[in-house]
Amino acid sequence: MADRAVPTEHDPNDQEPVVLVVDDDESMREALRSLLQSVDLRVEMYRSAAAFLQADLPTAPCCIVLDVRLPGQSGLELQAELMREDIHIPIIFITGHGDVPMSVKALKAGAIDFLVKPFRDQDLLDAISAAIDLDRKRRGEEAKQVDLRARYDALTAREQQILQRVTEGLMNKQVAFELGVSEITVKIHRGNVMRKMGARSLPELVRMAEALALTPDRPSR
Repeated sequence: MADRAVPTEHDPNDQEPVVLVVDDDESMREALRSLLQSVDLRVEMYRSAAAFLQADLPTAPCCIVLDVRLPGQSGLELQAELMREDIHIPIIFITGHGDVPMSVKALKAGAIDFLVKPFRDQDLLDAISAAIDLDRKRRGEEAKQVDLRARYDALTAREQQILQRVTEGLMNKQVAFELGVSEITVKIHRGNVMRKMGARSLPELVRMAEALALTPDRPSR
């Protein structure tokens, strides 16, 4: 499957959420369209996994309502492919032929719910609401991580060295000794690091360093 990057120029969580329906049964697609539009949800329809894979991913919070049995690639196979491609859109499976092993497999692979037709409209709407909330949260966390990495990348090489050592617990004089600079120089750089990273305290800076999973720039002690 071709790479399909999601733009990050604006906050995706500000956009109207969308439900992606993948089902080969036209009457079911239209019934789902009518239901979702009745509660003011945007919806996009696909008759097969192949059609879905050829489409662009939405930039807004979304979820997939996915039939298990599809022509060609099955719903479970599509779920597996999305996982391989590191695409984490929440999935709600629907099927008229579900069984316990199939549902367990789907749920273990990360599906939000597994509904057997005929299901109650409210059960589907509740699952969609939970899935969209989950996707909104995921996208928010990803946006924070991108912003955090951008702040770190904006530091000078010296500031990055000092950030790593300070968040490892070294005192200013220890950092100064390791880097061969004066303690006042470390203090100045440390202040710049706190400002550029937007950290209000050392514990907050430590949490940022942990989130960045920084690799030590020198051998372990």
